[in-house]
Amino acid sequence: MRSGALAVLDAHPRFCDMELRHLPEILEIERRCYVTPWSERSFRSELVQNAYAHYIVALRGRRLVGYAGMWLILDEAHVTNIAVHPEERRKGIGDGLLRELEQRAATNGCLRMTLEVRAGNDAALTLYRKHGFEPRGIRPKYYSDTDEDAVIMWKEGLGSEPSPST
Repeated sequence: MRSGALAVLDAHPRFCDMELRHLPEILEIERRCYVTPWSERSFRSELVQNAYAHYIVALRGRRLVGYAGMWLILDEAHVTNIAVHPEERRKGIGDGLLRELEQRAATNGCLRMTLEVRAGNDAALTLYRKHGFEPRGIRPKYYSDTDEDAVIMWKEGLGSEPSPST
């Protein structure tokens, strides 16, 4: 009975601030998720030098299962990345990460949020639309690794309505 209760508790990840100690697991997820992954130096710079950067991780038990980041500039939040370990996809982790970013952005006074997403990333486009993001433009050949276009998406009115539930 006790182990079943622990399994239920572990089913929902908890979110906390990203720390340098998380970098080995983050870099492993980066390598598994992206053709052109961010380097350790890039993440380290975001965490240590960029005053606008806010990064979080999703933990299931002690395992890091995803992460996300954004820049907070004046009253706008710009999502820089969201990634979920390939073995943990389709379990609501990306949804939870985005919801957590939205809540933290609203708490910090942001009224709107923006991001770019690969035009061919249907799963991400579906997630962002579910959260109220709307396409507002295209950045042609934005992704240099594939020359794929980026869809620019915006969400207005952060904090003015409840986030969608999973």
